[in-house]
Amino acid sequence: MSQKQKTLAKSFTISGSGLHTGVDVDLTFNPAPENHGYKFKRVDLDNQPVIRALAENVTDTSRGTTLEENGCSVATVEHVLASLYGLGIDNVMLEINGPEMPIIDGSAKPFVDKINEAGIQEQQEDKVYFELSEKMIFCDKEKGIEIIAFPDDEFSIDVKIDYNSKVLGYQYASIKSLDEFQDAIAPCRTFAFLHEIEFLAKNNLIKGGDLSNAIVIMDMEMSQEELDHLADLFNKPKIKARPEGILNNVELAFQNEPARHKLLDVIGDLALTGMPLKAKIVATKPGHYANTEFGKSIRKIIKKQFGKPRAPKYDPTIPPIFDVLEVQRRIPHRAPFLLVDKVLSMDEWTVVGVKNVTMNEAYFTGHFPEEPIMPGVLQIEAMAQVGAILLTSFVEDRENYLTYFLKIENIKFKYKVVPGDTLVIRMILTEPIKRGIAITKGQAFVGDKMVIEGEFMAQLAKKPNV
Repeated sequence: MSQKQKTLAKSFTISGSGLHTGVDVDLTFNPAPENHGYKFKRVDLDNQPVIRALAENVTDTSRGTTLEENGCSVATVEHVLASLYGLGIDNVMLEINGPEMPIIDGSAKPFVDKINEAGIQEQQEDKVYFELSEKMIFCDKEKGIEIIAFPDDEFSIDVKIDYNSKVLGYQYASIKSLDEFQDAIAPCRTFAFLHEIEFLAKNNLIKGGDLSNAIVIMDMEMSQEELDHLADLFNKPKIKARPEGILNNVELAFQNEPARHKLLDVIGDLALTGMPLKAKIVATKPGHYANTEFGKSIRKIIKKQFGKPRAPKYDPTIPPIFDVLEVQRRIPHRAPFLLVDKVLSMDEWTVVGVKNVTMNEAYFTGHFPEEPIMPGVLQIEAMAQVGAILLTSFVEDRENYLTYFLKIENIKFKYKVVPGDTLVIRMILTEPIKRGIAITKGQAFVGDKMVIEGEFMAQLAKKPNV
């Protein structure tokens, strides 16, 4: 039985400071429509640019995973993405008012807890998995790094780490499925060696660092005076080293918590493939660079296999949710300018409508008599009318409202539309309606071919005489 895509049942906000920037931020998780994926929106910047959480947008992995697109970036995204991917959520818009995700306690658990509190909403469309056809390998022999993905019917991960340290030597962690993520992986915090903490602090990094949001491993001898100085750097109470080499600021959640956190990072970084995976991952000494490079290799295959947008399923034998009479009750257009014959499906984010193109259309008299082609502007109008059906569903007295174009962008005509074609139009609300302004993405198909796509901004407003 196929599994459905999932989003959040409602929005929520979590606040904190970025690990490296120290900037206090508010991170809001919003529900998103089907096939939206994970996207970050920098609401603190002009035009609120959006950054897609995809491996090709990775620009830095030195202190976490950083994404950049449309002239802006977001940093340390791995724990947030791991929480979403680990809980099987497919579509979320993440609005943040700063450059870096909040670190909170250094794990994914705070995000997981808030997601569970908000609830998870099943959507109408099926999940689409990326399934390997053959083994894939990333290898850095010099550093002893190797990541292998084997074809499988499930998603599982084995992680091995070895730092040649008396305190933190060889460790192993694994999950057989994402069902184990919430309890076994999400609570596991990031870790660092003491010499790294001292270096980063002295070089004005980890400004949001805190001895409570990381496991600090004693890999060098330090006097109590030096330890006291380190505590002062973080403005924290004095600390002592425990015999096993872990500073007394934390208790381990698991004996192999560092290896489990590395597994968490693998999940977060592989979320950047943009699709749920069916594969067995075996990772030796993984890190953000290796994880994301491996993700980029998977993305290249995904783009080849899934590069074309999928047409909505259309079975003429299944009754529509709205016939043409109901369409006329929902929008004010009338013949010869009513360009929607029926609506196949609709939820709070997406609507799918149909326009049957026949030779009886009035415009074919002159466009063009010897080679009839549906005018591109009327294809755009048909998409707008389908979108209007979705937008007016958000108001109770929809008969008192109209939708007006504010902007049309990135329109691309790919194939001509002619008499006999059935135009199946999908309009997707890409973000919540704010102050009556709606932004949608539209695609129209004839059969499996997408014939037109574009982006629309419209205003939902009361009629002038109301």
